[in-house]
Amino acid sequence: MRYYTGRGDSGNTDSLGCGRIAKDDCVAVSVGDVDELNCAIGLAASGIADKRLSDMLTALQDRLFIVGAQIASGAALSRKISRADVEWIEGNIQILSSDLPEQKKFVLPGGSQPGAQLHLARAVARRAERSIVTLSKNRGVDKEVLAFINRLSSFLFVAALFVNKKEGVAEKNPTYD
Repeated sequence: MRYYTGRGDSGNTDSLGCGRIAKDDCVAVSVGDVDELNCAIGLAASGIADKRLSDMLTALQDRLFIVGAQIASGAALSRKISRADVEWIEGNIQILSSDLPEQKKFVLPGGSQPGAQLHLARAVARRAERSIVTLSKNRGVDKEVLAFINRLSSFLFVAALFVNKKEGVAEKNPTYD
């Protein structure tokens, strides 16, 4: 089996619902950002000992494949991101944040290794969200995908705080005075 085709050498790629598109087309950019986000979550998950959080991250990765397929296809799929997926993230934010102190200041991204990786994933999630918003202005994106990707960065922030607390690493706040 070959793992390359050479079809993209001219700067174009295949998209499920759009046929051949330029690699810098807003569909390709959004799908690429979601793929990068999925990889960042996988990297963070590889260092997390808490099974409950690890399972949440795996479920998120699965849903991100659905997001990518929805963005790339623009067509009806057997599984789409739904209001239930948004509520699932919100519920998990509540679970992880239940033992965290209230945040009244910004937090410097970092802490433990998995905490820092979750902060990085959060930043990648925000970039993915920006590219999906751009796509929504040009081609339309299901409102549940937009809500899901918006909640995802909040989830990743809380997950980073959760991991750092479990690992006994205190959060640091920026000083700008």
